[in-house]
Amino acid sequence: MIVGVPKESYPGERRVALVPLVIPNLTKAGLEVVVEAGAGEQAGYPDAAYVEKGAKILPSRAALFSAADIIAQVLSYGSNDVTGKDDLPLYKRGQTLIGFLRPFGSAEIVQQIAQAGVTAFSVELMPRTTRAQSMDALSSMATVCGYKAVLLAAETSPRIFPMMTTAAGTITPARVFVIGAGVAGLQAISTARRLGAVASAYDMRPAAKEQVQSLGGRFVELPIEAQNAQDARGYGTAQDETFYARQRELLTRVVAESDIVISAAVIPGKKSPVLITADMVKGMAPGSVIVDLAAERGGNCELTRTGETVRAGGVTIIGAINLASSVPYHASQMYARNLTSYLTYMVKDGKLQMNLQDEITRETLITNGGEIVNARVREFFKLPALTPVGS
Repeated sequence: MIVGVPKESYPGERRVALVPLVIPNLTKAGLEVVVEAGAGEQAGYPDAAYVEKGAKILPSRAALFSAADIIAQVLSYGSNDVTGKDDLPLYKRGQTLIGFLRPFGSAEIVQQIAQAGVTAFSVELMPRTTRAQSMDALSSMATVCGYKAVLLAAETSPRIFPMMTTAAGTITPARVFVIGAGVAGLQAISTARRLGAVASAYDMRPAAKEQVQSLGGRFVELPIEAQNAQDARGYGTAQDETFYARQRELLTRVVAESDIVISAAVIPGKKSPVLITADMVKGMAPGSVIVDLAAERGGNCELTRTGETVRAGGVTIIGAINLASSVPYHASQMYARNLTSYLTYMVKDGKLQMNLQDEITRETLITNGGEIVNARVREFFKLPALTPVGS
């Protein structure tokens, strides 16, 4: 089978789906790799590095889509709502598509992918199990985002992060508060601590307390309890407005005392809960910085503007999206390793295994045979359940 790696077309996207390092593993698994000319250049991987590892360079996107049995992308049509549609005419019936597809974004787009006859796998839906850990691209990219968020905050803040004892006196360390201690939040704590800041964090999932403390962060406990705080996959669940109102009230003091707030509270498939109101921002000291990692889904801060940086009363609110793309070399390397684990798991004896009894296959498969076949996606878009074959 031939795996094709097209150049990412989303504006400003610098990552690439596969890097030269993983090609020998794919070759060993019986896969041939073809790469669109220049696909890895912006991430620091020139064409010559791919050729050296055994990949073939193809001159155009059309040639690549025509040659490949499997298309490996970072942002496939779905998560790429700007230029992704241009790939639709290039799909071949029976072709396999693997990448970030934003399966809970637009029913129309998922339907278009299905109607193109493509068998599409969405890496966002990878089960959070031990067996699938090496394939979990969402966690890999969240790690990069958490790291980069702290660097952005440090660069924007007028304060120094570490404590310094100098001839001009002692400088106290910056106070970084992280809301949402998932993968991105934990990496933010870790990075803030490495830079010498005092880090604290809040998460409505009680299980997060131990993880925060293990990284040297202080866990902020609020006298409020979430109902069913996490789902079976370990993600936070949406709560009612009464809970969020009380949460905001209790967080007000902690936010006001912080120099940097990094918010990373996201609910899969839903709008991000507003946890920092405009009034709470008013209570922060001038020069404070909020980095809203939930900006793509509306943001955790009421004043966040997706993709923009805004100032309100001396506070800077950064609503940057696609942060992983700003560290393309290692983000691509991590993503490529996840994809390689996934591909070598799915392809056996030169054929793609479509065993729907297997949780990894079943959970990540979105479209097949002209239909949206994923049960969670059908339920989310209120589509009728599919009748199992033979019933």
